[in-house]
Amino acid sequence: MSEIKTLEIPKWGLSMEEGTIAQWLIQEGEHFTKGQEICEIETTKIVNVLEAPFEGTLRKILAKNGDTLIVGGFIAVCAESQVADAEIDAFVQSLGGTPATAGASSKSETKTVAAVAEKTAPVPAETTAQTVPVQNSASKAIKPAVQGGYAIPTALQGYQLSEDIFATPHALRLAEKHNVDLAKITGSGRAGRISVSDIQTAVIAAGGQWPDIRHQASGKAVKSTADDSQIAATPVARRLAKQWGINLHDCRTSGSRGRICKEDVEAVYARDNPSVSHTACESASAPSTVVTTIAMNGMRRAIAARLQSAKRNAPHFRLIADLNVNAIQALRSQINATVPQVKLSINDMLIKAAAAALMKVPQVNVQFDEENQQILQFEHADISIAVAIENGLITPIVKAANKKSLAEISAEVRDLATRAKIGKLAPDEFQGGSFSISNLGMLGVKQFDAIINPPQGAILALGASEQRTVVENDQIVIRQMVTATLSCDHRVIDGALGAKFLAAFKQFVENPALILV
Repeated sequence: MSEIKTLEIPKWGLSMEEGTIAQWLIQEGEHFTKGQEICEIETTKIVNVLEAPFEGTLRKILAKNGDTLIVGGFIAVCAESQVADAEIDAFVQSLGGTPATAGASSKSETKTVAAVAEKTAPVPAETTAQTVPVQNSASKAIKPAVQGGYAIPTALQGYQLSEDIFATPHALRLAEKHNVDLAKITGSGRAGRISVSDIQTAVIAAGGQWPDIRHQASGKAVKSTADDSQIAATPVARRLAKQWGINLHDCRTSGSRGRICKEDVEAVYARDNPSVSHTACESASAPSTVVTTIAMNGMRRAIAARLQSAKRNAPHFRLIADLNVNAIQALRSQINATVPQVKLSINDMLIKAAAAALMKVPQVNVQFDEENQQILQFEHADISIAVAIENGLITPIVKAANKKSLAEISAEVRDLATRAKIGKLAPDEFQGGSFSISNLGMLGVKQFDAIINPPQGAILALGASEQRTVVENDQIVIRQMVTATLSCDHRVIDGALGAKFLAAFKQFVENPALILV
């Protein structure tokens, strides 16, 4: 077989675990050169472009737009045009393993890879937990088409269990018992799971007979007397079932992780007590509360995990100072008026002041290496700026801010913020940093506490600039003030050290000529 290569989900950054195909930039059959952009892959923070690690021809795409794979997961098969389609198909058919093993073997371009079935929507964990192990043996013996009141049309006969069949355990048992070919039935459950009701619907639609197994000929429900203590059910459902004398074996299973939920028990109660349920419905005047479930995207999950870890592991303490920003605002206005190509914001000037303070108190310009229990002190002030984007929050870094002019900082902040909002930052532009600034002043927030961005040792929260009355030389005057709150990790920064930094920051803000030196 001629050499066939694969393209995989790369690992961009230490925290990256999976990637989602956002868009293919070339199509099947196109030739590409080494370094050419192949596709866009979305991670928890950004959208990166995958560049071809070799020259070749894209022969088959394994992961479509929107598919999510773990790092190392295989997304396409590449080979030269002289390689026959049959060879490509044979190679794809030979692929085997799981997503986990695919990631582990990503270093080899021709090793076995994740099953092609992984291209389809993944089956939820709570669903797969209930499936019956699939046998790879030959098809079962054909059983009679009619037995016990069941009449199976010829078109649906021929029970054969294969790896492609995804059905409930009860549906599998009934299909085997009554010789129903599940491959000809479309499931209505999650991920296309086939239930008993799907079999019943298909049989009746095909002209056969499939009696309701939950009822006797008289039409009354058959009440189970079996022990239901081991049936999976929510606490509320179990409590209601005990209160109403309902056996959990008589309830359907529609809850998460294969459990019987409150609604399942209420359905049985309503069936057995129609008059009571009708009266209850008529007396119910208050509308039910509508709750919308919103799935957390990758970025939201990453933010949740990182900040929960920071809040749990880092002992936060906070220091607050009020800053007189009259002088720095006056300097900003003067620069903007006299230098047309520069449009400074107060945030740009506060970044520069923070960088100067970090150089004056370098013990705050640190990260905490929790694994090795050591402090990493940085030579330059790499300041992370919190930027709100559609899916959450990202912190692009103004590197070596202490070495840059106000104009350079202003231009870089605008560029970083713009590319952050469209997901075009490179990993090294938002991972790392020695200090963070979060400014909610433009949203009218006067003061707030920020959670430290691990592994950094501190974060500065800045509120809105507003006029306040202050006392100067025994006189009450009005000044433009900003409240700054410094959150510190007490494992690496003590109170006196944090206060020393905040004092230095206040000095640079209230005497802005110092940051121009």
